Amino acid sequence: MAFGKLGRSLTALEIFDLVRDELNQVEREIGLESISSVDAVTYIGQYLQSGGGKRLRPILVLLCGKLFRDSTPMLVRMAAVVEMIHTATLVHDDVIDMAKTRRGRPSINMVWGNHTSVLAGDWLYMQAFQVALRERSFPVLDLLIDLTQRMVEGELLQLDRIGKIVSEADYMELIDRKTASLFSACARLGAAASGADEAAERRLGDYAWNLGIAFQLIDDVLDFTSREKILGKPVGNDLREGKVTLPLIYALESADAEERRLVETVLADGNYDQVPFGKILHVLHRHGGIERTRRRAEEFTEKARAIIAEFPPSTHQRALLAVTDLVTERDH
Repeated sequence: MAFGKLGRSLTALEIFDLVRDELNQVEREIGLESISSVDAVTYIGQYLQSGGGKRLRPILVLLCGKLFRDSTPMLVRMAAVVEMIHTATLVHDDVIDMAKTRRGRPSINMVWGNHTSVLAGDWLYMQAFQVALRERSFPVLDLLIDLTQRMVEGELLQLDRIGKIVSEADYMELIDRKTASLFSACARLGAAASGADEAAERRLGDYAWNLGIAFQLIDDVLDFTSREKILGKPVGNDLREGKVTLPLIYALESADAEERRLVETVLADGNYDQVPFGKILHVLHRHGGIERTRRRAEEFTEKARAIIAEFPPSTHQRALLAVTDLVTERDH
């Protein structure tokens, strides 16, 4: 647990306040860099930006950079770059998953169609790289190229495993590529932008990798336990889309043949018409899949805390400690 000056755990608002000015600059940067000579791209960029989001990834960039020095224009730009890349991946994911909503609003593929959405996602990717290229930093470009390749590989792995009951090892490989690699790159980009040495950059990358795994595992839990109004998309959506996540993987280890058949039916149908969502939830609770996934997430946040605790105490170091609590205790 991370503590502030008065011995309290830092709150989300206190963490946000540490980077509020820089986040405002990030939003302006994204707004400016999302303007295209093609109106459709500009409209989509504005629609995506107005949809909000937790902005956890740019916050990670900023906090990790400010561990070493005050904010710089490069740090702000790197924070904008990772949010643009993250947004591009969400656009492509929604097309692939045929999603209807994102953050409580119609997804852009529902508004503009798949073809336009894919091209807009491609444009956002390339624009993010154009912003990064202005720094003329090969280490930064190496990080971003490696990140993009890993994320695409993760998407390809997921497509290959859609509709299949996979092992824990296979699933962890998937979320390493799709989620944790981006968190790790955020921390490393923040450190690199602030002139940190390579050892510190790599340790921060390890911290954020563990944080990213925990973040995804809690996402897996919330997909089953949250409410649509809070989550911003339908609950039980992963299984409906053919994705078997860790809570179900754990539950199926001890499930009987009939319970396994329930899951397989939803995977085959792509809906809960034959098997109500409540029956799947019962299987999860009966076999402890949700509780076990929460414990697994906590193992990763403990590793993240141990790593960040090695850095010299400071306000931003305490904030990075507190972020681990926010990840595991969130409700959306």
